[in-house]
Amino acid sequence: MDPAIELDFTPLEKAIESLRRALAQPKNEFIRDSVIQRFEFCYELGWKFLRRCLAEEEGAEYVRHLSRKDIFRLAAQKGIIDAPEQWFDFHRARNETSHLDSENKADEVYEKAREFLPAVEKLLAQLEKRCND
Repeated sequence: MDPAIELDFTPLEKAIESLRRALAQPKNEFIRDSVIQRFEFCYELGWKFLRRCLAEEEGAEYVRHLSRKDIFRLAAQKGIIDAPEQWFDFHRARNETSHLDSENKADEVYEKAREFLPAVEKLLAQLEKRCND
């Protein structure tokens, strides 16, 4: 990455902390809905920072033509994330948040947000290490 360009990960750090605080609360309908909203925001920020960092490493033109799944696969090959399939699941859960028509679906997304927290924390650590060195 160009040393003159440094990414400011503060928005992602704050989003992760907000998700962590919500998940630490006893679960009820209000907290569940709060966790889901924070998961959505955190996922979107994480995915965008990942794409930006990979564009810096691999070239914007190359990354621009990759699908989201291909970006997750590339990130796994580079050791930024552990398993692309896990991130495919997070993406599916994120997409389901627009169609939460039952308590069961909302509870499933809540549980996926619990799994997401350590994965996005690792993503942030890897991005900070790789993209701001």
